[in-house]
Amino acid sequence: MSMHIEKLVVGSFQENAYIVYNKDNREAVIIDPGDESQKIKEHIDRLGLTLLAILNTHAHVDHVGAVSDLQEWFDAPFYLHEQEKDVLNRLNDHCAMFGLPVKKEPNVAVWLTTDETITIGSFSIKIIHTPGHTPGGVCYIIDGHCFVGDTIFKGSVGRTDLPGGSWDILEGSLRKIIQEVPKEMIIHSGHGFDTTLAEEYIDNPFLHAIVF
Repeated sequence: MSMHIEKLVVGSFQENAYIVYNKDNREAVIIDPGDESQKIKEHIDRLGLTLLAILNTHAHVDHVGAVSDLQEWFDAPFYLHEQEKDVLNRLNDHCAMFGLPVKKEPNVAVWLTTDETITIGSFSIKIIHTPGHTPGGVCYIIDGHCFVGDTIFKGSVGRTDLPGGSWDILEGSLRKIIQEVPKEMIIHSGHGFDTTLAEEYIDNPFLHAIVF
């Protein structure tokens, strides 16, 4: 498969939405469409893509804000881990907390439950459950790229002080990622820049403390 990734930085939280597509057949999935649904739609249309699915690493408002619109426009199923139900149900509480407009709660078509590899169209997608930032946080590995949401950032890790967060659990998830993600694999975070575990072992004090 000839895969390509488009990163769109959206919303007031400068969240990274990733359009992942097969250049051969124009099939696509989108990961964490957090806001600016019209901007995302226009980008998908301009590329001539068929959107097969919406995959979320977690359900915080800055990551799910565009999901409902995209579902309506593209009739694409929404994938989310079952332990994110409570986070998703609090969507408009979080909108109020951050002074954001009310969002329509997305309808989840597929509740993920285990670490597994799923097939969507021409995509083989490995799912790794990585709670800690939220209870149902997951990472997706697609064709040598790892989409980690807010679990790891370049130089940092996700916050654990919001409801459902836990540093002890996140630390366990970081150890799991270290075991399962090759150190040179490109990591795409929910905010900021791409990185690799090899870089983070050196520059990220949270991972450095675990590894060394």
